[in-house]
Amino acid sequence: QVQVMESGGGLVQAGGSLRLSCAVSGSTFSINAIGWYRQAPGKQRELVAGLSSRGATNYADSVKGRFTISRDNAKNVAYLQMSSLKAEDSAVYYCNVDVKSGNIIRAGNWGQGTHVTVSS
Repeated sequence: QVQVMESGGGLVQAGGSLRLSCAVSGSTFSINAIGWYRQAPGKQRELVAGLSSRGATNYADSVKGRFTISRDNAKNVAYLQMSSLKAEDSAVYYCNVDVKSGNIIRAGNWGQGTHVTVSS
């Protein structure tokens, strides 16, 4: 069974930084592709950043130049480095992971989310 757990959220002042982590555990599965999403109160969940199995990245226009997605294959952990944070970045951040074991890929594994609050 694949388990996905986010951490690193918290309260930060506008202009500050946070690094979110997404740890994957369970059996022999490793991270194949990652997507970081966020959902603010009353809004739909949106894709913030993605990292493909081949290392290609994509970012929402609202975070380009401020957020960086990365992964540590040895630790089976993905990260979202967030800088120059704004009040509108406040949301619950979720990690969605496709994992791979040999030729088996299990897509769409969600974590429970981590809260980010940016005070202005």
